[in-house]
Amino acid sequence: MNKNIYGQLLSETVPVVITNKREYKRIEGLFAKLFKKKRSPEEDKLFDLFANLLENYEQKTLQKIKPSTPLKTLKFLMTENNLKQVDLAEIFSTQSVVSEVMSGKRKVTLNQAKKLAKRFKVSIELFV
Repeated sequence: MNKNIYGQLLSETVPVVITNKREYKRIEGLFAKLFKKKRSPEEDKLFDLFANLLENYEQKTLQKIKPSTPLKTLKFLMTENNLKQVDLAEIFSTQSVVSEVMSGKRKVTLNQAKKLAKRFKVSIELFV
């Protein structure tokens, strides 16, 4: 890496610790430009710096997503796919088991989780 070239890139882009949305968008734009091109070693270092600045700001400002429960996940996926309880009867064996799972009286078994994961094309971990 050539320190002179890197220094010139720094002086052209003036990366700083991001403290507001305007600065975030500016650094994100510079990051996107570098992302799309074949980078020199100096640009790779600048790219890494931008990535760290963006990640640091995101960790401080973006709301943490609370993990969902298997039941909430199932209800969400059913809503998104316009499904009713009856549509899942074959996965759960009977309509009554579907009702018990949907009411929270019964947990999803491993076998059911595998079938749900396959049905919705998602990770099995969402249901266990």
